[in-house]
Amino acid sequence: MGWIEAAWLGVLQGLTEFLPISSSAHQLIWSRLAGWGDPGAAFTAVTQIGTETAVLLYFRRDLVRLGRAFFASLSTRAVFDDDQRTAWFVVIGSLPIMVFGFLAQDFIEGGARNLWIVATTLIVGGLVLALADARSTSDRPLTGLTWQLALVLGLGQSLALIPGVSRSGATISVALFLGFSRVASTRFSFLLAIPAVLVSGFYELRKIGDTSVAWGPTLTATAISFVIGYAVIAWLLRFVSTHSFTPFVVYRVALGTAVFALLLSGVVTGV
Repeated sequence: MGWIEAAWLGVLQGLTEFLPISSSAHQLIWSRLAGWGDPGAAFTAVTQIGTETAVLLYFRRDLVRLGRAFFASLSTRAVFDDDQRTAWFVVIGSLPIMVFGFLAQDFIEGGARNLWIVATTLIVGGLVLALADARSTSDRPLTGLTWQLALVLGLGQSLALIPGVSRSGATISVALFLGFSRVASTRFSFLLAIPAVLVSGFYELRKIGDTSVAWGPTLTATAISFVIGYAVIAWLLRFVSTHSFTPFVVYRVALGTAVFALLLSGVVTGV
């Protein structure tokens, strides 16, 4: 992978990571169309460190508060307030994707990176998001979260191990089905992604340099994804406070349909 290819994939990562449209799908589709080949699961996971660093910076005050609350609950062996509960819910909700990510590693890095699967998950995921958004009539805040619901949200997030599902899309859809508001659903999807993405990204770091992807282009893509991702976070939180997820649904279905057309016409291959 060259510098230009890596830089463009970093732009895609920053633009799409937090939107419910799947960043891994966009990297995979664009790479195939451009004839660059599959950038690989390792490259995708490492560039996600950039976007998650943007989350750490944007929510730094919340994260410091939650971190203090988490360690305070450890020292007292009890949970007393909303911050302590939220911190523990993030930990609980992160467990499913870590377990499934470890158990299904070969499939995630191989068979799942198929454009037929990506096109299908883009469309199905979009329709699920549309249904969840249409049924969401509640303004339930994050304070209504329980450990059982956090685990369900974590199971939803684990579906994003398949390219095309979208980490934020899956988490937001489940949260909307559970009655949480659009803003609360989006905000918790950001928080829930932090442990899983950082663990996955740093785990995959060991593969950079040993594959077709070198350190320089990977770090460039990661830095670019950080800058763009930070701006997207601020925009998305403002957008969902006054709009539905319909534009993202339409985009997902249109993109999935376009990928199917390209596959059927032989312009691109599934693998």
